[in-house]
Amino acid sequence: MDLDNLVIQFKNKDEKAFEKLYNMYSDSMHGVIYNIVRDNTIAEELMQDVFIKAWHKSDSYDVKKGRFFTWLINIARNAAIDKTRSKAFKNASKNLNSDFFVDIIESQDNLDSSTDAIGIKKFVDKLAKKCIEVIELLYFKGFTQKEASEELNMPIGTIKTRNRNCIKELRESVL
Repeated sequence: MDLDNLVIQFKNKDEKAFEKLYNMYSDSMHGVIYNIVRDNTIAEELMQDVFIKAWHKSDSYDVKKGRFFTWLINIARNAAIDKTRSKAFKNASKNLNSDFFVDIIESQDNLDSSTDAIGIKKFVDKLAKKCIEVIELLYFKGFTQKEASEELNMPIGTIKTRNRNCIKELRESVL
């Protein structure tokens, strides 16, 4: 079954379409969420919440504005960022043991296995270095535009422009 029909069925609340899309995208979504929250249990819960939210808000998806996967990943990314900004998450983070930080150091540079379930990394790697930096921070590591601006020591306007132009370039190379 082609993806467009599957998305239409999803929007029409077909449970089999939900299940197929979940199986297709859950690994990628989990990877993106995990790279932001750094907790497997929270990432799993958020991923399920995101699919339920997408299910209930499926009528807001517009094929003219972008791909379904991009729409879904943006919901996942925003949910993960919202979670890290919540008071409960911040309070839980205050009492972490040292194993948590060791895991971050060991796995921070190895984003490929958890975020590349659909093979997008090979397309990102073909982009200019300036694009790779921005895309990795914003989409794979979950930085906000402001945080990316600070990390790369660039004006936020430059980050926004680069993000828009690089995503456009990525879209053209994928399609």
